[in-house]
Amino acid sequence: MKATVHVFLKPGVLDVQGKAVENALHGLGWPSVKDARVGRVIEFDLDATDAEAAKAEVKTMCEKLLANTVIESYRIDVA
Repeated sequence: MKATVHVFLKPGVLDVQGKAVENALHGLGWPSVKDARVGRVIEFDLDATDAEAAKAEVKTMCEKLLANTVIESYRIDVA
């Protein structure tokens, strides 16, 4: 099974990279861009046959390693 984890900063947490991207886009002629946020995507294969069990396992991975749940949220896709 393929697992995809999308990790992003929680609302209200300062996103320095997002601000840098926003400023760069303004400098390149796109002044209408606002509130840019930068996240990351983690993809991997997982030996599993049950999608719900796989999602639960990936959730545990997120809680222990893949996301800093104090300042980050995440979304899991299993296919």
